[in-house]
Amino acid sequence: MKNLDREKIEQIIQTRKQAHAFYLKKSKTYQSFVSLEEATYEDCALSKLQKELIAIGVSVVLNCESCMEWHIKQALDGGAAENEIIEAIEVGIEMGGGPATVSARFAMNVPDYYSKNDTAK
Repeated sequence: MKNLDREKIEQIIQTRKQAHAFYLKKSKTYQSFVSLEEATYEDCALSKLQKELIAIGVSVVLNCESCMEWHIKQALDGGAAENEIIEAIEVGIEMGGGPATVSARFAMNVPDYYSKNDTAK
């Protein structure tokens, strides 16, 4: 791992801890968010680990480095294997690229539309 990445991860952790302590004391909205987070990640039909793996994929799509750090750590703490984390990241990669295929489906019809509709030109 490059030192730059290590430093970035450590800075994310430090900043998250500082912000958490600050907002936990001063913000009812943040306190509500923490309660929502706790309820969301409880074991129910999906286990906490399964939910963390989902969150890893979503974090990749959102390009939220702080989210990636947090949810990967939570997954590791929950017993996730490296290959499970990699697969969750791969789902994020696909979902990030998947919406582009939807746009491409629309785009493929635009030339045909214009070639058949002289008035639209």
